[in-house]
This record gives sequence, structure tokens and C-alpha cells, in this order.
Amino acid sequence: MPGKGVLMMSAAENGAVSDEVSGDAAEEVGGTTEIADSVVAKIAGVAARRVAGVHSLGSGAAKALGSLRDAIGQTDDAQGIKVSLDGTETSVQVVLTAEYAYPLHEVASAVRNAVYVALRDWAGLKVSDVNVQITDVFAGAEDSSGGPGQDTSSSPDR
Repeated sequence: MPGKGVLMMSAAENGAVSDEVSGDAAEEVGGTTEIADSVVAKIAGVAARRVAGVHSLGSGAAKALGSLRDAIGQTDDAQGIKVSLDGTETSVQVVLTAEYAYPLHEVASAVRNAVYVALRDWAGLKVSDVNVQITDVFAGAEDSSGGPGQDTSSSPDR
């Protein structure tokens, strides 16, 4: 019996594999496929990160820890992603920081679509919903003192 958060599919539920991959599609091999919730979260995270306007996933302490992981080359692709599996159906929550100047509703919509397509195509899941929570906006160099467009001189005629 699978543990909570593990998706199991029989060969019939998973669909036939193309002739290119299987070699001989005349015989169907029985068995089950288990997909852990951590794998589903990783697929969703990779898809969300690839959307234009997404600066990072996660919030608060998770982002700080993620920065340390990134610095040593150990990126956590599931950071900022929470999944709930129920059979072959999943619900996903994505927490992210958006890039400044990208319309937030468009970023959220693009993330929702990217995660849906990735989980449908890569994991064969039915995605009931993808909830996007934008917790911050990253403004880059313009956000810090002395950045472009900011004059930090102490000229008296200012």
C-alpha cells in the first residue's frame, strides 16, 4: 500500500508507451508506477521557475536557505511548492517572488499554466488547481541605494 503523497498507477491507467520507447507495443506489461509527492513538487518547481517574471520560489526563511543552497550548487527545485495528491489528481500551491515590472496577474496565470502542463504531460496527473501566492517583488539594482536612476551625491544645489 502506498504512503500518503505517493501516486500509483497501473500500466493501463498510465497509457500506452509509444513504439519508439517500448520497442514492441504488441504486449502490454503489467505493473504499477509510483510517483512521490516530492517528485511532483520538483516538476512543478522547475516549470514555475522557467516563467518570465518569476524571480524566486518560496518566502522568508525558505528563500534565505535557498540562496545558500544555490551558492553551493544544491538548488531545491521543490522550494515554494506544496502538493496534495489524491489518486491521480493533484492540487498545487506555488509561493513566489515576482520580478518588478511584470504584470503580477500575467505572471500568476503563466505559472498556473506552466505547472498544469508540466504535471499533465510529465507525470500524467489531473491537476485540479494551481494556487499562486505572490509574497514579494524583486526590483533589482533599482531597489538599493546608489542604483540606476538614483543620485547619491551630496551637492548643495539639490
